[in-house]
Amino acid sequence: MKANSDDSQGMHYLSSLPRRVVTLYVPLAAFVFVLLFPFYWMAVTSFKPDNELLSRDGNPFWVIAPTLAHFKKLLFNTSYPEWLWNTVIISVSATFVSLLASVLAAYAIERLRFRGSRHVGLSIFLAYLVPPSILFIPLATIVFKLGLFDTRWALILTYPTFLIPFCTWLLMGYFRSIPFELEECALIDGATRLQILVKIILPLSVPGLISAGIFAFTLSWNEFIYALTFVSSSEVKTVPVGVVTELVEGDVYHWGALMAGALLGSLPVAIIYSFFVEYYVSGLTGAVKE
Repeated sequence: MKANSDDSQGMHYLSSLPRRVVTLYVPLAAFVFVLLFPFYWMAVTSFKPDNELLSRDGNPFWVIAPTLAHFKKLLFNTSYPEWLWNTVIISVSATFVSLLASVLAAYAIERLRFRGSRHVGLSIFLAYLVPPSILFIPLATIVFKLGLFDTRWALILTYPTFLIPFCTWLLMGYFRSIPFELEECALIDGATRLQILVKIILPLSVPGLISAGIFAFTLSWNEFIYALTFVSSSEVKTVPVGVVTELVEGDVYHWGALMAGALLGSLPVAIIYSFFVEYYVSGLTGAVKE
């Protein structure tokens, strides 16, 4: 009875409005403010005319006379559309290659049950912890010797070096949650390993695949070090590198165009997250619950 009484008291802890305000609404409001304020600042700055950006008068958090001049400059006077198209191609291609390799690696480690599979899985995840700032030095030599420097292929083939380890670890956890009995029944019925992977494991792992895909796509979209090192031509640059290198002239920062480019560059990732957030959370929980 005492335990029931304690549980009942715990359930009614947030019943009063002052307690809900202090313990729930105020922390949630602070979190939302910190999370969304950078996007609000980007939007405000991208719509401000230059005279408001450089003026010390007025309200810095609001736009008095909105303008689309910065977006016009970004889209028609720079190579931003090409940067955006390059980023889409590179991110989608690198994500596809990484998912393909990660699915095969995770399935082999978790379902084939060979000796030392756990150590292999751990070593793959530890490879993800190696900083890209260290990896890009030997990768630069390989890219140059293969004749891929200043091409999209330089990024498509180097991005999987940091995408595959984490995606493999994530899919390993999700494959582990699928019952072995399904696979054993398919083997008894004469199915091959490839048929089991394609017809049983992958359909049951859609949340995990979407989660790994969103993670890989986001990292590819926002990657900066490799894109800055392996690409130099303006027509091959990605959005993160192009906005920083082309819209800053010496000590002159074109803040309106910079913020407009950052705002437009963040929209695709935000849209993808909004559509697949449930699958993303499900994939992460399925990967870490064991």
